[in-house]
Amino acid sequence: MNVSQYEKAACFQALHAGPGAFIIPNPWDIGSARILAGLGFQALATSSAASAAALGRRDGGLTRDEALAHARQIVDATDLPVSADLEKGFGDAPEIVAETIRLAAGAGLVGCTIEDTTGNPDAPLYDFQLAVERIAAAAQAARALTFPFALAARTHNLLFADPSLDETITRLQAFERAGADVLFAPGLPGLAAVRVVCAAVSKPVNFMVGIKGKSFSVAGLAAAGVRRISLATSLYRAAMTGFLDAVYEVRDTGQFSFLDRSVTTPELIRLMGN
Repeated sequence: MNVSQYEKAACFQALHAGPGAFIIPNPWDIGSARILAGLGFQALATSSAASAAALGRRDGGLTRDEALAHARQIVDATDLPVSADLEKGFGDAPEIVAETIRLAAGAGLVGCTIEDTTGNPDAPLYDFQLAVERIAAAAQAARALTFPFALAARTHNLLFADPSLDETITRLQAFERAGADVLFAPGLPGLAAVRVVCAAVSKPVNFMVGIKGKSFSVAGLAAAGVRRISLATSLYRAAMTGFLDAVYEVRDTGQFSFLDRSVTTPELIRLMGN
């Protein structure tokens, strides 16, 4: 690999500046990262759920060291800039989140996402003030780095009981003031809501594709003001769907028609650049 971390970060920063929206797909291993690079995508992101599932774990089942080791594999797989889904930052306290940012940079990442979920089903979101303090600490750590690290702040307000678009916007605006570079709210119910969120903030908005009925076209999202489109676990789930379709056919019918629609091994190797 011949591209420096600073160069990757500058490239990533330029993608967020537009014009239009760019897609940042989510590989789950070295092979999928190289295939996505071979298909011409300009940046990659890890997915916490896909990363964990690839190791036979539930989402949230990786330690910080494991998540960063996995991210390092994706970073080293290609010359593309890589951002990571680092969940809540692997701790509640702002200083732990800040340490996670520094470790992420040490793993070769040029960005990451930090969310406001606690992991406690009885109180799934951090209180507003603590949520903002956590993003502020992350932003301060990012600004102290020697390259432009893209911090995405993510609120899950719409994914829990009593979802409120107003509360989502309030949190995103506060995260922007705290220093986040990208803003992110999974679960937006329609393009009208996407448009409202994009108009309410001045930093680039990431839209997460992957929720049935709440995933929209690139053209529609770009027109609504979205700058970055991530795919979460959707590519991993699509790959596993094909895997299961083939396995069920073999197990239940003794047939192998899945081979007629399968990509060849040489084609996969070609896309990986080998």
